[in-house]
Amino acid sequence: MKKVSGIRYMLLAMAAFAGLGLEILLAFIIEPAIYGAPLNGWSDWQNIMHWVATCILWGAVSWYIVQFAKKTYRFDIFQKGSKVAVWQWLLLAVIVAGSLILSYFDWNGSKVLKEFYANGPLKFVFQYIYYFFETILVLLILVFSQNAFETWFRRRNIPYGGIIAAATWGTAHFFTKDFSTGIITVLSGLAFGSVYLLVNRDIRKAYPVLWILFVL
Repeated sequence: MKKVSGIRYMLLAMAAFAGLGLEILLAFIIEPAIYGAPLNGWSDWQNIMHWVATCILWGAVSWYIVQFAKKTYRFDIFQKGSKVAVWQWLLLAVIVAGSLILSYFDWNGSKVLKEFYANGPLKFVFQYIYYFFETILVLLILVFSQNAFETWFRRRNIPYGGIIAAATWGTAHFFTKDFSTGIITVLSGLAFGSVYLLVNRDIRKAYPVLWILFVL
């Protein structure tokens, strides 16, 4: 792997965070002008079109960041990690269980079922496709900020990526959602960082676990 400065990794992490922020541009400026109504006044199809447009933007940003890192820095995000030990799987199970319990109390029931009944089958499918792409960008924040701080401080056992995810993606929800959602998302960001380290930085293992934490 090519020697890369920490600031360059951090810039890629911030590019991923900026990519997430493109949704704000769509939801509060571009689409209200097109639809003639604010976000809370959109029809089901307008909400679906919003998710589709957001996923296209997020997918393009994710692809560009991954390709840029590989070609410019010779950093392959898909590099395989070492074997995950039994104790690591047990800790992952504890994190997933804790997240599910917290989600259950926060939603006063199953988040998935609540969203299914609130949205109906069609909107539900598109919303979860939207979550799929959001998880990718959050993972990119984790990966590149983790590399940045490890380059600076030479410590590999601290979930720097989770701290940065909590401070960026997590705290943004205080402004775009509500206080309760903000708290939950900050805690989720911290948990995500621990997951990434527990799977030995292998995103093939990290992504499915993050997806479970994210949507359930």
